[in-house]
This record gives sequence, structure tokens and C-alpha cells, in this order.
Amino acid sequence: MTTFLESWQNDIWSKRPYEPLFGTWLRRIRMLAAPVFLVGGIVLMLANGMNVMYLLGGAWLALTAWHPTHGFLVFYCVFTAYPVSRVVTVSLRETQNLLSTSLAVIPPDATFDTFEQLFTEEDFTIWLWNSFMITITVSIIGVIVAATSAYAFSRWRFPGRAAGLLILLSTQMIPAGMLLIPIFIIVSRLGLQNNLLGLSLAYITTAVPLSVWILRGYYDTIPLDLEEAAMVDGATRLSAFWRIILPLSTPALAVIFLFNFLNAWSDWQVANVILKADELRTWPLGLNDYIGNFQTQWGLYAGASVVITIPVVLLFLYSSKYLISGLTLGSVKG
Repeated sequence: MTTFLESWQNDIWSKRPYEPLFGTWLRRIRMLAAPVFLVGGIVLMLANGMNVMYLLGGAWLALTAWHPTHGFLVFYCVFTAYPVSRVVTVSLRETQNLLSTSLAVIPPDATFDTFEQLFTEEDFTIWLWNSFMITITVSIIGVIVAATSAYAFSRWRFPGRAAGLLILLSTQMIPAGMLLIPIFIIVSRLGLQNNLLGLSLAYITTAVPLSVWILRGYYDTIPLDLEEAAMVDGATRLSAFWRIILPLSTPALAVIFLFNFLNAWSDWQVANVILKADELRTWPLGLNDYIGNFQTQWGLYAGASVVITIPVVLLFLYSSKYLISGLTLGSVKG
């Protein structure tokens, strides 16, 4: 059968001798068009007052002609990133030019006055400090509680284990808005209203259930033989957990830390219910003041948005190597 199919394909190909020739000429045309586009972009740039956009356009056309797939990917990246870059553009404009319709990413009158005003005349530094304190506390404590709890659910069989997992899962099905009143009542009775500790505990309570489920699935993929071998060599259960399980669970722990960080860093609803004092505000509450009924301070809002994005981007870049493995390895047992 294989010989017959191969001979049939060879016969069909031999009856269409123009296809190899057509492919060769197409590649030659693309190789010739690429430098033409690049030179054309340089000429147009020189003829239009050193406008770099012509050079970039020519370079993109040359890349598309040389490698169409790469050219399409570059276009898609620019198409998706350009709207985000408009935030940076607004933050660099002068106050009187905030509503300008220019499409330039870097405005000709670019200035850092907005950022200077944020850190010298506004309470933005206090908002950032409060957010950092809450976020780091929630992320670290959330990982510690979830790591130990998930290990118990994964390695031991005890009464109420299945019910406990079901309850943890059911808490993720409740809309966040429905939890505001119970959280407010509990925090008030504990005397932690208008307190950063009360807000941190509220975030930890909502972050732990999902973290336990993710880590429990990841722990199930780690063979129990590794711990037993360590305990045969004299390690205790806690030592085996610390020296073997946690290092192997680094991808999952990184994902949990990232999820907890993002939830606590960008939350507005819970913080708006618990915190009322100006000196305790987080950055989502502070930025909300820039939006008024009759006027919005777009420059300060955009500048603050750029600054608060930097920690998240850096964290994503650092933990990107763990994201895929951390999200997928725990989904299959065995």
C-alpha cells in the first residue's frame, strides 16, 4: 500500500512540473523585494525630515517579504500593544495638551511633570507603600497556609477530608460582591475595621481556597516514594516536606504567589469597605479620587497607572518560566 501511494504521488507531482519552479521564483521575488522595501523606507525617511515612521514601515515590509510569519507576528504585537502605549503618551503630555488627537507614542512636548507631581504633591507614595505592605503580607502568608494545608489534603486521609475539599471549592463559586457584607461584619467584630491587618486577613481568607486546590493537585504528582526514602535516611516528616516537596513544588508556589499578589494588588471593592482613613488608602482607592463628577485628572491617572504597572510586569517577567509548568503539571495525576 505504501509503495502504491508513493508512486501515485510521484505521478501527480510529475504532471505538475510548474510547482517547484513557481515556488523558486516566489522565493526569489521575496528576497529581492525585502531590500527594496528597506531602501525605500530609508529614502522616504530622508525625504520627509528624518521621519522614523517611514523607516519602521519599510523595515516591517522587508521583514514581511523575507519571513511572512514573522512580519505578521510583529504587526499583531504592535496592533495589541499600541492602545496600551497611549497611557504612557497621556502621562507624558502637558496639562493643556491632554486631549490632543496626535497618534505619536512620544509627544513632542513630553515632560515628566506628572510623575514629579505624583511623588511630591500627592499622597501617591503612601498609597504605594500601603499596597506593598498588604500585598507582600497576603502573598507570603497565603503561600505558607496553602502549602501546608494542601500537603495535608494530599498526603493524609482523615475524616472530613472530602467535605473540606468540597467546601473549599464551593467558596470559589460565590460572587465576590456577596462576600462584602460577611467580611465587613467579621472584620468589625474583630475590631480590625479601618486597619491594614483586617484587610490583609480578608484577602488571605479569599485567596487560600483556590491556592489549596492548585497545590493539592500538584502535590499528587510528586511520588510518595521520595518522602519515604528521605525518612528512611533519618529525615522527619517536616524535614522531608521542607527539603523535598517544597523545592519540587517551586513552579506551583510561584503561580500561587503571583495569583495572591495580583488579587491583593489590584482589589478595590474589599478595600473600599474596610479602609476609610486617608493615610491607610491603597492605590486603587487613591486613584479613584482622580475621577470626579465634572472633571477627571487624566494626566495624574495615567502617570499613576504607568507606575503601578511596573511591579506587576517585573513579577511576570521573573515568574514567567514557572507559569506554564505550574498551571499544567498539577492538572494530571500520576
